[in-house]
Amino acid sequence: MFVNCPTNFLALNLFDFILDIKGFPIQKAKDYLQKIQAIAEEDYIHYVKKQRQAILEFHIKNTPFYNEFIGNKPFKQWSEIPVMHKSDLQQPLKKRLSEGYSEKTIYINKTSGSSGHPFMFAKDKWCHALTWAIIQDRLGWHGLRISRSFQARFYGIPLDILGYTKERLKDRLSSRYRFPIFDLSEKKLMQFLKKFSKTKFDYLNGYTSSLVLFAKYLKQENIVLKEVCSTLKVCMVTSEMLFDTDKQLMEKQFGVPVINEYGASELDLIAFTNGLEEFVVNSETLFVEILDEDNQPLPNGTSGRIVITSLYNKAHPFIRYDIGDSGVLDEKSTFKNPILKALIGRTNDIATLPSGKVVPGLTFYYVTKSIMEDSGNVKEFIITQTKKDTFEIEYVSEKPLTEKEKKEIEKALATYLEADLTTILKRVPFLNRQNRGKLKQFTSQIHE
Repeated sequence: MFVNCPTNFLALNLFDFILDIKGFPIQKAKDYLQKIQAIAEEDYIHYVKKQRQAILEFHIKNTPFYNEFIGNKPFKQWSEIPVMHKSDLQQPLKKRLSEGYSEKTIYINKTSGSSGHPFMFAKDKWCHALTWAIIQDRLGWHGLRISRSFQARFYGIPLDILGYTKERLKDRLSSRYRFPIFDLSEKKLMQFLKKFSKTKFDYLNGYTSSLVLFAKYLKQENIVLKEVCSTLKVCMVTSEMLFDTDKQLMEKQFGVPVINEYGASELDLIAFTNGLEEFVVNSETLFVEILDEDNQPLPNGTSGRIVITSLYNKAHPFIRYDIGDSGVLDEKSTFKNPILKALIGRTNDIATLPSGKVVPGLTFYYVTKSIMEDSGNVKEFIITQTKKDTFEIEYVSEKPLTEKEKKEIEKALATYLEADLTTILKRVPFLNRQNRGKLKQFTSQIHE
């Protein structure tokens, strides 16, 4: 809620009201979501198969773009349907829309481009209303409500006057206060802390790396945030990898549970942490598959590419859509209750080594992380592959790494990856955050 705001009652249902007047039937979507959730476990497989077949037939009949994409070959089973990639969608939006939909009657947005393939996308208004119904449902798992729970938002913000003012207004209407994360110096983090001491925040929300940096500052100052801001309930992280060690650090220094959000703007909320600390996949409006390199489904417990079908988007097809990430579904997953056991990261963030060995880029991050953060000196870092045998590590720290620490990094990379790799360590005052504050832990210039 707004603090010390006499017009607080205006915010109670403001978010839903704005969705409704824009033509997104949020209350009907909430009611429909409850009906889906009421479907019995034994009947849920029939719901999923029926809905995915319905959306497939709709786009075959009504979407020329999709018809051209899949060709005329008949499909005997779901696994034969071609997989869509982001590069397939990099053409004008109006060429991809279904018949009966125009840019004036749909929801339109643009992906962040963090995968290297930005594009415009569309949702029909019913589909977009269902997206918000899902989000509000998941927040409810942790006692949070849009327009009522006051959010401490760790995100980027436009620096031009118009963009800055617009975002600040949106924040106020959405019951949140934004902490801009382009400057995360100790002086700025101290100012953040003072704001928490004077404001009744209900939860933190933001990019993982920024919240981790704030937690490290609190540890340095021997402060638990909930002792400063007693109203805090949870911390929600998004958009970047959440490592177990970082989760433990944040829970200790914030004094509240950390929940993970995984989503894609063009699709929906994909997975969200429940009260049992399970990373539950959205099975109500999405069908999530884990596929091998031949586009065939893998058994639960096996790592592969995350491919998703949007079950309700009639304005634009997202059918067997490769989102660009890889992950593992838990062995105990069911059609109604799929659980994401591991989210491994971008499939295109890979490193090809001189020997020909190919490894996920985050392997370098995992290997280096424990060494660089053991002393508490290194605050954060990123890794860039500049040549097949050369990796540049930019890091922010109180003091430069010692020769011993540098040798330990080289030794670890040789042990876990291969010998004769060159590491170039560069200490910088801050890391370059793009995408409105998102930090990419590993980048390969070889593959780019």
